[in-house]
Amino acid sequence: MDNTILFSIIGVFLGVIIGFIIAKVLEKNNASKLIKNAKKSASAILKEAKSEGESIKKDKILQAKEKFIELKSEHEKVISAKDKKMAESEKRTRDKESQVSSELSRNAKLNSDLEAKLQSYEDKLAHLERKQEEVDRLHKSQVEQLEVISSLSAEEAKAQLVESLRNEAKSDAMAYVRDKAEEAKLTAQQDAKKIIINTIQRIGTEEAVDNCVSVFNIESDDVKGRIIGREGRNIRALEAATGVEIIVDDTPEAIILSCFDSVRREVARLSLHKLVTDGRIHPARIEEIVNKTQKQIEQEIIEVGKRTVIDLGIHGLHPELIKMVGRMKYRSSYGQNLLQHSREVAKLCGVMAAELGLNPKLAKRAGLLHDIGKVPDAEADMETPHAILGMQWAEKFGEKEEVCNAIGAHHDEIEMTSLLSPVIQVCDAISGARPGARRQVLDSYIQRLKDLEAIAFGFNGVKKAYAIQAGRELRVIVESEKVTDQNASDLSFEISQKIQTDMTYPGQVKVTVIRETRAVNIAK
Repeated sequence: MDNTILFSIIGVFLGVIIGFIIAKVLEKNNASKLIKNAKKSASAILKEAKSEGESIKKDKILQAKEKFIELKSEHEKVISAKDKKMAESEKRTRDKESQVSSELSRNAKLNSDLEAKLQSYEDKLAHLERKQEEVDRLHKSQVEQLEVISSLSAEEAKAQLVESLRNEAKSDAMAYVRDKAEEAKLTAQQDAKKIIINTIQRIGTEEAVDNCVSVFNIESDDVKGRIIGREGRNIRALEAATGVEIIVDDTPEAIILSCFDSVRREVARLSLHKLVTDGRIHPARIEEIVNKTQKQIEQEIIEVGKRTVIDLGIHGLHPELIKMVGRMKYRSSYGQNLLQHSREVAKLCGVMAAELGLNPKLAKRAGLLHDIGKVPDAEADMETPHAILGMQWAEKFGEKEEVCNAIGAHHDEIEMTSLLSPVIQVCDAISGARPGARRQVLDSYIQRLKDLEAIAFGFNGVKKAYAIQAGRELRVIVESEKVTDQNASDLSFEISQKIQTDMTYPGQVKVTVIRETRAVNIAK
């Protein structure tokens, strides 16, 4: 039973497979028939289309021939008319073609030459590159050999070269500056000397050097006892009232008054004169006379200021400035009376300003007021440089900007902004630099000479240095092995600039550099 079912299933399965195969074979046969039919119909259509195309082609060819013949007949006349022109055009074209061909041949030759030259240049460039590489290699090897020989690296050698070039450039610059300075001196020295000498000759004044001691003359030595008083009461009262040291010694018919303040010393002298003349000498009388004398001196200071201003032709000066001008009578600078110095500077400034085409009235005004800072009223003002203090006072009391700048800049405390300022500075130096005009303290004088010599010794190659002519000239002896002639000239300029920058002095300082070479042999 089972076998029967199994066989039945197998038979059904085989039948299905056979049927499927038969169906596929039939389908394939039908498809091949359809393809054959389609090919036959397509070939028939193509044949028909070819026959129609041939007929149409023949018709179109015939039409084209007819049209061509018609167009040809129409254009024959035109073409025959243009044949001549065409021939000429062809001739010109042939000529141009021949010309172009010649140009082309020439260009081809030039191109070939250019290519040859380019190739030659490329070969030369390659050769140069090889040579440059060889030169660089040789330079590097030489630098290495030099470094080994000199024990210096390339950077160190470069630094030495730069330093040498810097020194050479400095020397050239110094020579240039020196040449220009000499040229300026040749053109300006004569006029400057003429103006200065003319000014000094026209303004010649006598100067008396002030000191800190006054001598009061008396008729007899009996007056000394009256001035001293019982147990010294009178002289102590007089010293306390005036602030002056009174020295009574064995000097016949003379009493010495010692004080740094000239005003106090003058008050003491006048008070003593009044007391001796009156004959009543006692402490109460002394105090009264001293007070009156102080008021008298203050009034005299104002009168001196007014007279000075009037004599110089200066107008519109503030009363306080007039009082300061009067107080300068009782002040001194380096032993030179300050009022006389200021009057002289004012006159010098007026003459020099007139010679230079400047305003002489403003110059006189600035010259008179340039040292008012040397008569301070308070101790706080003593800490300020006198030039700056004088400028501040001038600004306070309404003086012009040019005058204020000239006062403040005459010792280079501030920058000069007008042509009047250097005139004041020069005239101040002229007044103070004259022989006998000023007197310095011995210690400061010696110190200035030492400073001059120390500046000279601060430069390399200096063997000896001597400050001579009261500090107006500096002689410098250098070592010939270390300093050349060119270096000696440069050294003189550098020392003068150093002195000008670091020191303050009246007048000018001449710097002389001496270089000497000696060769000594003995014949026996």
